[in-house]
Order: sequence, then C-alpha cells, then structure tokens
Amino acid sequence: MKQSERHLDTFSTLLDSGRPEAALQYLNSGVPHRYTAVYRFEGDILRNVLLYDKRRQMRPDFLIAVPFKQSFCQFVRKDQVFRTDDSGNDERLVGHPYRGVVVVSYHSVPVMNAEGALWGTMSHFDMSSRRLAESEFELLQRAATALTGHIPHLSD
Repeated sequence: MKQSERHLDTFSTLLDSGRPEAALQYLNSGVPHRYTAVYRFEGDILRNVLLYDKRRQMRPDFLIAVPFKQSFCQFVRKDQVFRTDDSGNDERLVGHPYRGVVVVSYHSVPVMNAEGALWGTMSHFDMSSRRLAESEFELLQRAATALTGHIPHLSD
C-alpha cells in the first residue's frame, strides 16, 4: 500500500468521525507549510470554513474572507490547480497585488460539491517560501475529493 493511500485513509476516517479540524491537522502534519485551509466560494469573496495553523494562533482577520480577485484561489478556478513555492519569483503573478507580499507559498486544489460543481479550494500555504513534494500535492488532491461528501457539514 502506498504511503499516500494510508494517509488518505486516516484523513477520511477523521472526517467520517466528525473531526474535520483533526483531519486538516493530520494533512498538515506532513508538509512544511504553516497553514492548511478550506475556502468556499461566495460570489466575490472566499470564505474560510476550516483552517489549521501549526502555531495554533487565532485565525488572522485577513484569512477569514478574501476578495476573490485578490486571492490566489482565482487561479484554481481558472486552471483547476495552482502551485507556487515562492509567489515573489513566480512570473505568472506579475502585477498581482499579493505577489510575494502576504502569501508566498501556495499550493491549492479545487473542492467539488456532490453535483460536480466547483465549491471551493483546499490549500497548503505559508508566508515564507516552501516547497511541496509531489506526493504531498497528490495527497492534497485526494483529500479534496474525500472532502466532497462532508461539504454539507462545512457549509453550516
């Protein structure tokens, strides 16, 4: 059995037991990024519905609701995934107001609802440059798929 499958099983078990915060913490434990989060699309903003912070600090206000046009999540909506180890050196982000300023490392995948429509994103991110191993990105993608059945509980 591949290691990512083992991790996905554990992630799914935590979700199924009604512990989405613990599932996010478990997912974050294998990456160097400070944050792992789930955001929901709400018109012109992205609303944070789950956030794990390795430092266990209160969620900063700027992460609660993010204007869609200022977010890196807009690229997930457009391209289905978005990865950058260092947004300050990423040519795709030239002209973006947050390039290299707020979120430096950002690795994100779409979260689809039960009908197959884009509902939000699941991301690992940090305010410092961080590399994400390919196996961890694949696990993030699988975890986002596993999250689909739990969306009604996150939308409350």
